[in-house]
Amino acid sequence: MQIDITAAAIEKINERTADRKGFLKLKYDTDGCGCAVNGVIALWFVPAIDQDDDLAIETNDRPVYVEKAKTVFLDDDMKIDFSQTANCFQLKSPQQILNGRMSLMIKEKTD
Repeated sequence: MQIDITAAAIEKINERTADRKGFLKLKYDTDGCGCAVNGVIALWFVPAIDQDDDLAIETNDRPVYVEKAKTVFLDDDMKIDFSQTANCFQLKSPQQILNGRMSLMIKEKTD
């Protein structure tokens, strides 16, 4: 699996995560979607990763983590972009747009 992050997306990620420590993660979010095969891919910034379940994908900027079991919902070659017009992130592949209106969710550390 390969993920490229565009310059526009890198700039927005850095702007929104400034002074925070954490990891970028593509999360297959099923909350409110009915069942495990109905979901949407979301971009999260998390304070920690699950060493046993999260797989690191090297990119042109920083590793992006994905849950091993959820890789079936992703394509082999993807790009994280930022649309100035829509003011949101986008996850694309040569075959499809996986999420054309993706927010960056900042997850705070919980005790």
